[in-house]
Amino acid sequence: MNLSPKQIVNELDKYIIGQDKAKKAVAIALRNRYRRSKLPANMQDEITPKNIILKGPTGVGKTEIARRLAKLVKAPFVKVEATKYTEVGYVGRDVESMVRDLVEVAVRLVKEEKIEEVSAKAKPIVDKRLFDVVYPIKKASQDTTIDEESHKKVIRERLERGDYDEEIVEIDVKDMPKSIEMVPGSGAEINIGSIFGEMFPQKRKKRKMTVSQAREIMMQEESDKLIDLDGVNSEAIRRAEQEGIIFIDEIDKIAGKSSGSGPEVSREGVQRDILPIVEGSTITTKYGLIRTDYILFVAAGAFHISKVEDLIPELQGRFPIRVELDNLTAKEFEKILTEPKNAVTLQYQELLKVDNINLVFKPDALTAIAEYAEQENETSENLGARRLHTIMEMLLEDISFNANGEHPMLDVVIDKEYVNKALKNIVKTHDLRKYVL
Repeated sequence: MNLSPKQIVNELDKYIIGQDKAKKAVAIALRNRYRRSKLPANMQDEITPKNIILKGPTGVGKTEIARRLAKLVKAPFVKVEATKYTEVGYVGRDVESMVRDLVEVAVRLVKEEKIEEVSAKAKPIVDKRLFDVVYPIKKASQDTTIDEESHKKVIRERLERGDYDEEIVEIDVKDMPKSIEMVPGSGAEINIGSIFGEMFPQKRKKRKMTVSQAREIMMQEESDKLIDLDGVNSEAIRRAEQEGIIFIDEIDKIAGKSSGSGPEVSREGVQRDILPIVEGSTITTKYGLIRTDYILFVAAGAFHISKVEDLIPELQGRFPIRVELDNLTAKEFEKILTEPKNAVTLQYQELLKVDNINLVFKPDALTAIAEYAEQENETSENLGARRLHTIMEMLLEDISFNANGEHPMLDVVIDKEYVNKALKNIVKTHDLRKYVL
């Protein structure tokens, strides 16, 4: 959380090419959270996050910027689609469920951290439980020349080493009743087990699984006993309130003037429902009440048909920072193919190594792929960086189909000539009739 804006942008540069304005805006928003956390409590209450609208075509990095930002600081993050919600009172997903989803993510984050903290205490208990399950099975094959204590020691050592991880055992596990949604789509759930848990003893059932799976389940059970779940829930609520990020995608799809022919339950109605959440309200969740005043909201949309100005004025006012993302050019496509840690070329190289194919991309091939991507985005729909996935699939279709791993490692060189040959069908004569009036 205490990274400087420049450090945040440097981290985002490892995965996202270009879009410097957007990176700068989110880096400042994140740093302001850290600055706010260092202020006196009375001043903290006065400072609210400055929400951001990212405007740009699909595939230019809007979602990826928000997702990488949340991963960077391990903040509770949830991505929602604005089009999934309807106005309160109609069948559909209630806008409050986005806050409940954020709390669920925060609970999982905090719980994982607490489990990590108590893992050292839980491990000896789990080892003993596993030994009690495995020893009776192995006792039958005991070497009669060694005494029982020595045999136990050997089994214990082999168990810790992982020699028995793939063997099947039968263990008792908790029978966890499923949560039931009270109103479908609302996100409000009720857990039958929590209601009747006090009245009836908890059921257990026998399950067959591998030793490694049994170790995970036992670790979970023993860790749950060692951590304070009430403390986890209160910390999760605090973290969701103070550090939570909600990314509302496709916000342009709920913009637009009302037609006047009927209620716009999935457009202006949703905007009116989102407004109090963004302004700051108190939402009831199964973990307790949460205030939304200090949650950072990042909205994004292509805004091809509608404009940001088509949103209701009150909602526009709650998103004071607006950043327009640029269209990607051939130069940026070439960087996307090579520079990010999760570059698409690296992904295909690793996938095909499984079948003993070593892909080697020549620089001229990458330039050609980038040019094809730019050309396709200009002449048909602009899919941004997602166009590269379409082109790479076409380019490597024959190699992926014929690779079977039954041969030694082969080097397959992808050069400009190979790219032009594989993608010759992509250069097609465009139908000009649609431009004739």
